[in-house]
Amino acid sequence: MSAAQQWADHLESWGIPQAILDAAPESPWFHDQAAFAVDDSVPRDSVSARVAREALEPSGTVLDVGCGGGRSSLALVPEATHVTGVDTAEHMLESFAGSAEQAGVSFRTVQGAWPDAASQVEAADVVVCHHVLYNVKPIVPFLRALTDHARRRVVVEVTTVHPTSGLNQAWLHFHGVTRPAKPTWHDVVAVAHEMGLEVNVEVSLRHPYSTAAVDPVRQVPFVRRRLCLPVNREPEIAEWLAEHPIRNPNEVATLWWPGTANGQG
Repeated sequence: MSAAQQWADHLESWGIPQAILDAAPESPWFHDQAAFAVDDSVPRDSVSARVAREALEPSGTVLDVGCGGGRSSLALVPEATHVTGVDTAEHMLESFAGSAEQAGVSFRTVQGAWPDAASQVEAADVVVCHHVLYNVKPIVPFLRALTDHARRRVVVEVTTVHPTSGLNQAWLHFHGVTRPAKPTWHDVVAVAHEMGLEVNVEVSLRHPYSTAAVDPVRQVPFVRRRLCLPVNREPEIAEWLAEHPIRNPNEVATLWWPGTANGQG
């Protein structure tokens, strides 16, 4: 079995059992906008930022795929002289645009899923894509489109294990569901090697989310919704969390390789 097929199969195993999903009062598939906001916690000195900035010197353009509020690309200003943000969510793109304006950098936004939206986007000197791959089952065309749109370098950041692994104990406690252990960053590297990409990797400690995102008051409703539970279970969730704090993945893997855009765009 190919590394790409193993990746897809591992991600499939993270699916929520249909009976639990059917009983959910709200969709568990959401992103807290506060977690992606650009503020003083933006990791301008992270490994991923350093690796991207090296390829930008002295300056260049950046394409941010799955941009959220722009924490990945706007950390590269002023070396980044123009940033293009691609995201499926309109409210994320609005946040990205507002932060780009505040940073004083030229920008463009494109709403759509990657790689479907790739045809709407010009090549950039550096393509960044942070914390997106664990949502991507057909990973080969996704990575290929990133590579085809980078003139100098692609920089990808992922947590070393699945980003929702911190909720594994909670799933077991509240639903009796055992969550899988894969895929991990090693599986991403295996796919990259299978594609013939000259990938480099560095593992480092993860920088914190935005200040608003780590507000403990926000955690109970966040966990409750992720677990597909009703609002009346929040006191029980709060009590359980007090004794079993969520330990989100605290390491990230930065992967980077040369782009193939050859001066296009």
